[in-house]
Amino acid sequence: MSNRTLQTADVNGKNLAGIDGESIGNCPFSQRLFMILWLKGVVFNVTTVDLKRKPADLHNLAPGTHPPFLTFNGEVKTDVNKIEEFLEETLSPPKYPKLAAKHRESNTAGIDIFSKFSAFIKNTKQQDNNSLERGLTKALKKLDDYLRNPLPEEIDTSNTEEERVSKRKFLDGEELTLADCNLLPKLHVAKIVTKKYRNYEFPAEMTRLWQYLNNAYARDEFINTCAADKEIEIAYAEVTKK
Repeated sequence: MSNRTLQTADVNGKNLAGIDGESIGNCPFSQRLFMILWLKGVVFNVTTVDLKRKPADLHNLAPGTHPPFLTFNGEVKTDVNKIEEFLEETLSPPKYPKLAAKHRESNTAGIDIFSKFSAFIKNTKQQDNNSLERGLTKALKKLDDYLRNPLPEEIDTSNTEEERVSKRKFLDGEELTLADCNLLPKLHVAKIVTKKYRNYEFPAEMTRLWQYLNNAYARDEFINTCAADKEIEIAYAEVTKK
């Protein structure tokens, strides 16, 4: 078992173990929650779970389900969306920062990327490959466009000649929000897996998309909660063989 501790509260998270049975395995849903806890400034323990050697107490903790789980004051939560809602409502100002995006559109930006990626990477029919690749590219372009277009507060209405290209770091502004915690882990998985198994790279001309990813890679909250690239590749090895 491996444990990681950050900074303030009685929260315990359970995550899939990596190939060695101890390190953090590929699970963008767990990373989403770890990022939220880190951004909240909460102390939390990560216990990795090897599903091939699932401990007996795990069956009692959340029967019939897989990590991520979250336990708080003896209560077990298993639904990722509900865990996020719980964390945002419970770990609230003034002690903890609010992480909800200000703009509704930020929550849906890139929403179809992971499904398009999954269809592309799991495809077994050669004749469908090109159309599925185009579908992923189109979804990525929509995200690039959203990141390129300024948010309302970025627009100087008095300057009609201004080239209106956003310079914000993340989906909703200069700081990470719940929207980023949801999207970034899945976007990173898609980048790693498509390059490894389909020789597909996110288009270089999508400069705002690449800036967004690079801004995430510069943040401890993202990079220190992320599985190693090799873990992500191994997780998809069997799927791509088909």
